[in-house]
Amino acid sequence: QVQLVDSGGGLVQPGGSLRLSCAASGFTFSTYAMRWYRQAPGKERELVAAISPTSRSTNYADSVKGRFTISRDNAKNAVYLQMNSLKSEDTAVYYCNAWSVSRNYWGQGTQVTVSS
Repeated sequence: QVQLVDSGGGLVQPGGSLRLSCAASGFTFSTYAMRWYRQAPGKERELVAAISPTSRSTNYADSVKGRFTISRDNAKNAVYLQMNSLKSEDTAVYYCNAWSVSRNYWGQGTQVTVSS
């Protein structure tokens, strides 16, 4: 069955870094665009970063440009989100998403808390 397992979240001080990982199985990972979303308490889920199936293109929300980097390893069926210079407003549950024209899969989410 299809699985997306998010990991790497935790508590970090402002200015710190975290690296999120998403391990995929049960579908042809290399044919899907991969995205990271986040949802803060009381707010709608928002798109943070996206990467094309071959890593040729990436896109970022304005709020994370220059601080976050999305990458993928198709040999390992994994996608990553390197988060640097973290701010309190980055606190949210982060979700991995696999998207194609006909399918859309979600991870279970991993909590990121930025606090001193």
